[in-house]
Amino acid sequence: MNRIFFSLIFFVVITLQALAQPAKALLTIDGQKVSKEEFEFIYKKNNSNLYADADRKTPKEYLELFINFKLKVVEAENLKMDTSRAFINELAGYRKEIAAPYLSDIDFNEQQVEELYRRMQLEEDASHILLRIDKNASAEQEQQVLDKITNIRKQIIAGKPFEDAAVEYSEDPSAQTNKGHLNYFTAFTMVAPFEDAAFNTPVGEISKPVRTDFGYHLIKVHDTRPNKGELQVAHIMKNVGRNASPEEKAKAKTAIDSIYQLLLDGADFATLAKSESQDRRSAVRGGEMPWFAAGRIVKEFSDPAFALKNDGDISEPVETPYGYHIIKRLNARPVPPFEEARTLIESQIKKDATRLASGKKVFVEKLKKEYNFSENKAAKAKLAELSIADNTVLPEETFFTIDNKNFGAEELTAFITRKNIKTGAYRSVYDDWVTDEITNLEDAKLEEKYPEFRYLLNEYHDGILLFNISQEKIWNYAAQDTAGLEAFYQKNKDKHLWGDRFNGHIITCKNVSVREEAENLFGAGLNADEVLAHINTDGEELISIETGAWEEAQDPVVDYYVWNGKEPENFDSATTFVRGDKIKPEPKTLDEARGLFISDYQDYLEEQWIKELRRKYKVKVNKKLLNSIEGV
Repeated sequence: MNRIFFSLIFFVVITLQALAQPAKALLTIDGQKVSKEEFEFIYKKNNSNLYADADRKTPKEYLELFINFKLKVVEAENLKMDTSRAFINELAGYRKEIAAPYLSDIDFNEQQVEELYRRMQLEEDASHILLRIDKNASAEQEQQVLDKITNIRKQIIAGKPFEDAAVEYSEDPSAQTNKGHLNYFTAFTMVAPFEDAAFNTPVGEISKPVRTDFGYHLIKVHDTRPNKGELQVAHIMKNVGRNASPEEKAKAKTAIDSIYQLLLDGADFATLAKSESQDRRSAVRGGEMPWFAAGRIVKEFSDPAFALKNDGDISEPVETPYGYHIIKRLNARPVPPFEEARTLIESQIKKDATRLASGKKVFVEKLKKEYNFSENKAAKAKLAELSIADNTVLPEETFFTIDNKNFGAEELTAFITRKNIKTGAYRSVYDDWVTDEITNLEDAKLEEKYPEFRYLLNEYHDGILLFNISQEKIWNYAAQDTAGLEAFYQKNKDKHLWGDRFNGHIITCKNVSVREEAENLFGAGLNADEVLAHINTDGEELISIETGAWEEAQDPVVDYYVWNGKEPENFDSATTFVRGDKIKPEPKTLDEARGLFISDYQDYLEEQWIKELRRKYKVKVNKKLLNSIEGV
């Protein structure tokens, strides 16, 4: 009997110990553990929907990249970069953004999904007039705004041009320049009530007043067309603040023009985006932006982006309200078939701020049950008689309990102060207070309840640190280390060579007699400057000479004479000729290929840095767990 009892106890203890064991770490760096589940999440996320199938990695291949990434993050943390106020605020902003879909409960049906898919296949071109309403407006104030916008609609129907009414009445600041015109947009681009009205208003007609969180709108629909689909692009951006001086704007323009010239000279787009772009979120990914439809981004960006015809094409610098951009097309895709779009539609519904608000009540009721919400109805009733403006002393009672925590006068006063509420009865804010407290509780538990949320937030955390430390250790350093760059160039100058080139002059003469004179002067040993001075007398330009070195396909005249190319359009061989010699391949100077060598030097510095970090920090991989991960 004792042996049986002992065996049972032993079995229970061993079982409980097994259950209590934390998940094994796939990877450990400097004591920091990464679980198999977190790695799988990141691996699958970053190896799906890639620009090219050749970029897809196996788990083992991706782990090496991931280790290099994590080493930099660990180094940044050890340098206390994650303690700066700028970092903390930036991460908090991202957390708020990605938490929103988790803090609501949206209900939708098949009919809504099908209708939204119909809208996804279209783009609406519309204008609007907005009359704003204060968040705490009274019913009387709301009616006044509604009456005013109804009267504006009557004026338009009676013949007043919509754009004139937009300039005169609209409280959307952009109306003064765009006359209310919003350009083309598709589903999920505008808040839900606005979208509903726009897609249900016939072309050429004016909607009835539409209420959104911004106020009341009138919408005029100009056109409906098939959706162009979505683009994936990368961009390099130089910020220009709204109140930037002409000098600051000119500096940004000069910087973006310089980057564009580096790209024309062959510099790698992703490398320049990492080191030069001021869009921090995309810079760490080589400038890569999320997929977008035409209406999801400002017209000044979307128009030139959609004008790029082929994957890999790069735009000239373009200006938007946010600064200057160079755009590279990565990929394009049409609106997906319905069954493929379903998950996307349902996800977008959940992310929509207006629909989130409408689902808040359901969400709160569900949380009340989960967290054992209870309230003191007698104490709650007393609040109807107490005024916020009178600074009434609240009764020292518990009004409600959530998750075994009591909420009373102190917490209610703190809520009113936090929300800057000055008037009304305490009872009028009670429901909002309950919603706020229970939402805050759920918000605080998101990392614990939802592993995907935790992984995504950690990805943002690490991405910001990676950007900051890479900028300090690699990108800025490489551009500023002139001595190091020069030494690197001397060791690697043969890496970037000119091809066969024609070194000489392209001479264009006014007529045949000038050409004959020029050829005689060159034949007599005069150089180009001397020929120009001899022929172009009395301020009359009879001859022009362009001096340089050209590879094949760089100039049509050189191609014609030197590389046996086709005759250029509008070309007169009787008055235009070349003089010079072919030269064999030779290294480009540092100035000629500065962008390329800076990029190479950055790669070299990063390679050396990774070696240093791998020596500095102990890396341990659970190979058995790694082998259990399936590739994508």
